[in-house]
Amino acid sequence: MTFRTLLPVAAAVGVSLSIVGCGRTPKAVQVTVTPPPPPVVVQAPEPPPVDPVADLIAESQKHFTAGEKELALGHLEQARASFDLSIDVLLKSAYGARSEARIRQHFDQLVERISAHELTALSQGDGFVEKKTEPASIDELLAISTFDPPAATTATESAVASDLSRTTHDIEIPLNAKVLSYIELFQGRLRDFIGEGLQRGVKYLPMIQAEFREQRLPLDLAYIPLVESAFKNTARSRVRALGMWQFMSYTGREHGLTQNWYVDERSDPEKATKAAAQYLKTLGRMFDGDWHLAMASYNGGPGRVQRAMKRSRKTDFWSLTATSRYLPRETREYVPMILAAIVIAKNPSQYGFDLESQVPLAYEKVQVNDPVDLRLVAEWTNAPIDDIEALNPELRRWTTPVPSPSYDIKVPVGTGDAFRARLAEATPESLNAFQWHSVKRGETLLSISRKLKVRQADLAEANSLTLRSRVKVGQQLIIPRAPTTLLAARTVTPEPEAVLAELRPTASQKPVADSTPTEKADPERIVHRVKRGDTLSSIARLYNTSIASLKSWNTRTIRGNRINIGDRLTVFAARTAN
Repeated sequence: MTFRTLLPVAAAVGVSLSIVGCGRTPKAVQVTVTPPPPPVVVQAPEPPPVDPVADLIAESQKHFTAGEKELALGHLEQARASFDLSIDVLLKSAYGARSEARIRQHFDQLVERISAHELTALSQGDGFVEKKTEPASIDELLAISTFDPPAATTATESAVASDLSRTTHDIEIPLNAKVLSYIELFQGRLRDFIGEGLQRGVKYLPMIQAEFREQRLPLDLAYIPLVESAFKNTARSRVRALGMWQFMSYTGREHGLTQNWYVDERSDPEKATKAAAQYLKTLGRMFDGDWHLAMASYNGGPGRVQRAMKRSRKTDFWSLTATSRYLPRETREYVPMILAAIVIAKNPSQYGFDLESQVPLAYEKVQVNDPVDLRLVAEWTNAPIDDIEALNPELRRWTTPVPSPSYDIKVPVGTGDAFRARLAEATPESLNAFQWHSVKRGETLLSISRKLKVRQADLAEANSLTLRSRVKVGQQLIIPRAPTTLLAARTVTPEPEAVLAELRPTASQKPVADSTPTEKADPERIVHRVKRGDTLSSIARLYNTSIASLKSWNTRTIRGNRINIGDRLTVFAARTAN
């Protein structure tokens, strides 16, 4: 190997070459070998130190997060169970809830957050909070009609004329400027509004059309709710008309729709549809089959329309409304608005509305013989509370009626048998959580309502009484208000019916009627001896504390979630100033 060849090889292997001497005679070559660098030892990262406190907090947080998810679905009891677990894992740990700073901070935050949930979403606990309604579409539409709707374009007029020539209607649809202008408005400014109503109506139209066929009514009338309420069962107008068909209170009662503190059947889609069919049939006979006048009467009342006809000597709607002298603007605009809605609803795709297919209204009915909390129904049918509410929109409260407990509640298809099975296992008192007041000598509805800070009218109606009703000593009255017991005061995880039972006053509790505001002072150590009927929840409410606190004060006495008759529990309650 030559020097030229050796040089790069030497460089490659880390060998240094020294050339000694000069001239043609080669001298001895000194080879110095440089040892390779020592290998770099890569140490595996050390596992993070075990932190049982962090693990404990993470487990507690996991249960709390699960509870929030259940709460969002309206599953009250499952939410409570998860919240209970989030506290129990802390109380049952070797550390306890107060001994370690991080656990103490997490525990305090946990109780605060659970309490916040109780005071908001769970403040409906006794089922007496009234469910919300929403604005009726008729108000918005009539407000917009105060300003003249846009004139129809030539393209719209041509499209409508073509549509009417091909589509069968059982009510006359005149191709006039009023009807055309509303068709233009519904395709433009109110497009989203009409589209949402059309989509919502897909669920209800088969039921409505079946009823109208049975009553031999024009099927075009089935689209009246598109304008009245956008097919919303809980729509309430500014004049307090309610439901899909927007019945006024007195008109609803005339047609057999029950209205009381617990139920308003104007919001029941089937019963209200039957009532609307009866009413429209009556109006049709009253005006000799002139459905334009009948629809005007549905809005303004038959008496008003008849008086207008008598004054004007006009016998058809369009002549009657050619001037503003005889009928209010609301009624004059109502009929062309309905006719425009019918045109679009019968052929929505031609007017740019693509509707999704939807399963028609379907459910199972289950008879309950005692008042039941709707959130318990949701739990036992494994359905979101919103679904149960949507199936039973006539219920004004979160409970089936109390005075007439036998009630047919609607549940999702396929869940009826499971719900009946749970009902058969439950006791009546476990199905709901009510607050009661036992009438004392000298008390009246008025004095009780003032003492308990509830409206006298609500107190009377909740107990099927009138404002003039006399109450007897010992009579049990339902108090129509939500309980204030904090959810964080519960750390027991019983079945749902047991939870509801614990919300009822027990023998060991002071009645709510006897409670008076007092000034709080330093905590006082009290020993409470457990009596028959006591529960952790009832004891916590008695002393205005929480189950979590009871457990932390009595770690040796309270094992798990059970207490026994005769147990002595330490309680730190607030002193009251004399």
